[in-house]
This record gives sequence, C-alpha cells and structure tokens, in this order.
Amino acid sequence: MTSRLHDEENAIETPRSYEMRLALTGGATGIGAATAARLRSQGHEVVIFDIQQPDGDDRWIKLDLMDKGSIETALQAADGSFDGLCSVAGIPPRGDNAVPCLTVNTLATCAFIEGFIPKLNAGAAVVSVASRAGMAWQSNIDLLEDLLAQTPDSLAGWCDENQVDATRAYILSKQAVIYWHQRAVTSHIGNLRFVTISPSAVSTGILDDFVKAFGPMVAANLARVGRSGTPEEVARVMAFCLSPDASWINGVDVVTDGGMGAMAMMAERNGDKAG
Repeated sequence: MTSRLHDEENAIETPRSYEMRLALTGGATGIGAATAARLRSQGHEVVIFDIQQPDGDDRWIKLDLMDKGSIETALQAADGSFDGLCSVAGIPPRGDNAVPCLTVNTLATCAFIEGFIPKLNAGAAVVSVASRAGMAWQSNIDLLEDLLAQTPDSLAGWCDENQVDATRAYILSKQAVIYWHQRAVTSHIGNLRFVTISPSAVSTGILDDFVKAFGPMVAANLARVGRSGTPEEVARVMAFCLSPDASWINGVDVVTDGGMGAMAMMAERNGDKAG
C-alpha cells in the first residue's frame, strides 16, 4: 500500500501538492520557531510542544523535558495521527548543568520520540536537531550506548564516573542523538525515516552560551565563514527533510554549517588547531 506521504507515480508531477500534520518540539523560540513558521508557510498544520507558549496560532501542548510526568501528559494530549515529528527542544552547556543537558538533550528527547512513534503515519519522518559538536560520534559508540542506558536518576553518578562536565555533556548529548536516530532506522526501515540536522554557530538567543563553552573554536569558525547562520537557514533544511521530497534521505546526519567544518579541516591541515 502506498502511503499518502510518498506516491512514486505523482512525486515528480506534484512535488508540493501535499499538506501534512506535523509535531514540533521547541517551537517557541530560535530554530524551532523558524521551523514552525516555515512549515506554516507551506500550508502544513503544526502542533508545538514546548515549555513556553509560542506566538502565533499553532496549537500548543506544554512539554517540560525535565519532567517525566510532563512528557507522559504531552503524549496523551497529542490526539490523532501525524505525518512527521521535528525535535528541536534542547539546552546549551551552562555552568554545571551536565545532568540537565544530558537529560533534556538525550534521554528525554529520545523518550518523547519513542512515545510519539505510534502516532506517526507510514512514510513519516523524525527529524531532530543535533549539532556539529557531535560530529565525532562514531568514535564513542560504546560510551553512547552506556549513556542511552542511563536514567535521569543515574546521570549524576554517570557524569562523575566518566568525568563529564557541562561542555562534554553537550557534546555527548548530541553524539547520542545522532547515534540513536541511526540505530532507530533498523527497527523502522521502510516505514519511518530518521534524520538529524547538525547546525553550527546559529544566531539564536543561546549563541553566547556556545561561545562561552567552546571559546576560540567558535570565534575561529565564525571568522572563517564570515558570519553566523540564521534560524531560517536551518529551518529550510528541516522542512525539506520532513517532506516527501526527501524520501530517500534516511539514517544520516545532515551538517548545516555554512562550510565551517570544511574550513576547520583545511585550517587544521595547514597547522591551525583552533577549529
């Protein structure tokens, strides 16, 4: 049976004749708000899950990823079926917030997605924001498996045991999200797609947090490409990956960094270690 999200016969003739019902976490600010606006402009229905109420007319369901009860309540409130889930909610590294960072960005994010999967129609996509900070995930798979097996209550001890501070927690949290999505493909191949988007240095309200956490590396990357990215630039990639036009994009991390990674690689090759 052909899903309404992917009709091979009509895909070329009417590539934008579809309308979708989409769920979006973290849609009140930053990349999430830009993604919601982009999706609305394409005629899609957007249901936003966030701790704060967004501007606009989208339906809002309160979601606090630090609260297991809130996750369960939000999932129960999400009635009907959906054509995609866009997971943007997350927090940056700040002070000593290693445990909240891993809780929100990894454990709660993955728990919410797992709880939401039964609500997704065949052919739907799960598209989540990761980060270029997570680019070395393949070298850490054993540690990431261990992280994904933790609970919010065990994270403090896990961080102590593995000497994880807030900055490293953020890196690991995004590595784990990338790995989790690629692992999920094996259970849902042919039915759902799983994609992560890894931006870098985007001009949102939390950019200063990344400058403080990663220091000269962020400054060097910004200098090399000449500017920061915008939420709207990332939102366009998110919207495409959610769409049926991206039906053959599955189990990958899409780096959305304006060339920062390439510039950093060549700079390191030429002896500059800042990036």
